Amino acid sequence: MPSTQNLEYEQGAALTHKQRERLAFIDFQLYFLGELRRSDLMERFGISPVVATRTIAQYLSLAPGNCKLDKQKIYRPTPEFKPWHTHSARQALATLAQGLTLSLGHDQGPLLSCELPSELSMPKVEILALVARAIHQGKVIKIRYVSFSSGETEREIIPFALVSNRVRWHVRAFDRKNEKFLDFVLRRILSASILEDDEIAKHESAVADSEWNRIINLELIPHPSLKRPEVVLLDYDMPDGVLRVDVRAANVGYLMKLWAIDCSPDHSASKENKEEFHLWLRDPLSIYGAPSVTLAPGYISPTLAKAS
Repeated sequence: MPSTQNLEYEQGAALTHKQRERLAFIDFQLYFLGELRRSDLMERFGISPVVATRTIAQYLSLAPGNCKLDKQKIYRPTPEFKPWHTHSARQALATLAQGLTLSLGHDQGPLLSCELPSELSMPKVEILALVARAIHQGKVIKIRYVSFSSGETEREIIPFALVSNRVRWHVRAFDRKNEKFLDFVLRRILSASILEDDEIAKHESAVADSEWNRIINLELIPHPSLKRPEVVLLDYDMPDGVLRVDVRAANVGYLMKLWAIDCSPDHSASKENKEEFHLWLRDPLSIYGAPSVTLAPGYISPTLAKAS
């Protein structure tokens, strides 16, 4: 029996590019979202109901047993589902996060000479698919997870958003073990399964995550230690000298670290390396209480500042 990686090539070698694109879309919908409607194909490709039905039938002939039609006329992946298309985590995340068109090739080059930094850690595609499906369908998942503080543990979580800090991807979720909302690094999830019949309580849903729903209005200005602040004004298009950015409180620490923002109250984080920080958070109190605030460069809690 051919491996999953070879199924598409061996069974679909005679397909046209247009056919392969449609079939890969079906495969993606089933794998990462856990559902496919005939209307999804019609809207995505501008095809008629007859052509959409024929395309689904073609997919089922190439990947028999991968999905079944339920009472709501929605195709669902079966427990025996095996991807027909070889999905990469990088392409899947681009499709999920930005709505980019699913690419069929893995060696397509840029239109111009460009160099983009790679994320150092990409999730396993099978874990990403299950987590994405749970987010899309509003399901509880049971995971085996490894952390620095607790080692390997089994947890039940309710995921609702994927987040990237440009180094690795994590999922924002309610953790029933700790009874609070936390960030789980996708790469640290060893295994996962969807608990189909578990109901989600209101306090476990995204609407109850106060730090996710709290939007912080940041005011960033050129760092006071810079000799030529006018350069920074040009870099960030700051005609009035202030860059205003809205971020979720749950993510603010990650972003301050990623953007290299000096968050010290006296803009002193730049003493060791004066070239590292181009921007300073004008009001460090604005990020007080955010869960990831300890990651913010130079940040000092107001309580500690008073004590010193």
